[in-house]
Amino acid sequence: MAYEIPVTQARAELADLINRVVYGGERVVVTRHGKPLVALVSAADLERLDALEAPSEEQVVSSVSAVREAGSVSREQQRFGIAAEHRRPGAS
Repeated sequence: MAYEIPVTQARAELADLINRVVYGGERVVVTRHGKPLVALVSAADLERLDALEAPSEEQVVSSVSAVREAGSVSREQQRFGIAAEHRRPGAS
């Protein structure tokens, strides 16, 4: 669970809050009028969050490869303005 602190208090205690995050492994939520404003997290936590947001190239390729061909491709092509289609090697 994250430690919550008002923004006015966080300004005065920023160095201490940074130490709590880096060395204590805590997550700090800075609030304004009782509502969450920002969060202080360690650089390692930020890297993990970034990795969750951006799918790897392999995941994208495997997702695209797994898409099965639609039965009414031409209607879908017209609907979405698609000018080309992918065909597997050796497919006619």
